[in-house]
Amino acid sequence: MTQPASTLTPVTVLTGYLGAGKTTLLNRILTEDHGKRYAVIVNEFGEVGIDNDLVVGADEEVFEMNNGCVCCTVRGDLIRVLSGLMKRKGGFDAIIVETTGLADPGPVAQTFFVDDDVKARTRLDSVTAVVDAKHVLLRLADSKEAAEQIAFADQIVLNKTDLVTEDELKAVEARLRRINPLAPIHRAQRANVPLDTILGRGGFDLERIVSLEPEFLNPAHGEDGHVHDDDCGHDHHDHDHHGHDHHAHGPVSDIHDEAVRGISLTFDKPINGQKVTAWLNDLLAKQGPDILRAKGILDVAGEDRKLVFQAVHMILEGDLQRPWTPTERRYSRMVFIGRNLDEAELKRGFEACAA
Repeated sequence: MTQPASTLTPVTVLTGYLGAGKTTLLNRILTEDHGKRYAVIVNEFGEVGIDNDLVVGADEEVFEMNNGCVCCTVRGDLIRVLSGLMKRKGGFDAIIVETTGLADPGPVAQTFFVDDDVKARTRLDSVTAVVDAKHVLLRLADSKEAAEQIAFADQIVLNKTDLVTEDELKAVEARLRRINPLAPIHRAQRANVPLDTILGRGGFDLERIVSLEPEFLNPAHGEDGHVHDDDCGHDHHDHDHHGHDHHAHGPVSDIHDEAVRGISLTFDKPINGQKVTAWLNDLLAKQGPDILRAKGILDVAGEDRKLVFQAVHMILEGDLQRPWTPTERRYSRMVFIGRNLDEAELKRGFEACAA
């Protein structure tokens, strides 16, 4: 019925506000000699300004590049443009969708989970946010979209790192991690990240969630208040201490809960599968618009495989993945990223699902 994931064309959604460096990255994809065929869908040419006189006939929807890539503009429906691209001969190695600087990537990401035609041909591979090291803190102060783009990402390209000091970079990275403890951060100058670190990431692939454990285990790494000591990476029993602590630093405190932040919960007892499903469904129904992303690895009573799930706004998907190994400590962990999140209440709800 559905095609195997390997035959679906991977789609990367690229977010970032004006001036962050998205255009530089897109121009590299469209002009570099990488030997692959990429399709780049840009939202508004007026905003993007692709170089090299590529926008010859702005009336047409698709421009062929001399490296085999194509560039097209979304004037209307993303689904329609994707369907058009999928009908072109030869197919593409990947599709990149650039969202306008102010857009919340949520609805774009949801398209890949809800539209059957899109789902039959493509899979969401990653939401990559390009962030400008010099201006991101100002952007976060004056625009809620900037925080949403970071919260939604499964990886962050921290661009223009040559324009700030190492201390400033560390402060920016700590702030980004507070919003999104799950996304790895790639430092870059002039968007010089290797394309293969950005494309083909499997950031929305449930099977890959299991391999995110190191980042899951200590989301507080790199935060103020988390000291790198010999203990790091070992089995701490003070997870909650980190979890409670790591967002209390700096200007964002619990009182100002409008801010987007990541909350990480751990529980050592087996979970009742039905209870946790009902709780998550209920939570997303009530708080869906506020919960931008969620991911989890659960130890379900009576089940020898890990239950992994992810949520994008109100869309929840989950699946049993590889078995727990005999030597692994079984535990459940989930991370919620959003605004107006009540950590104590989430913890109570989660622990009430104990088997």
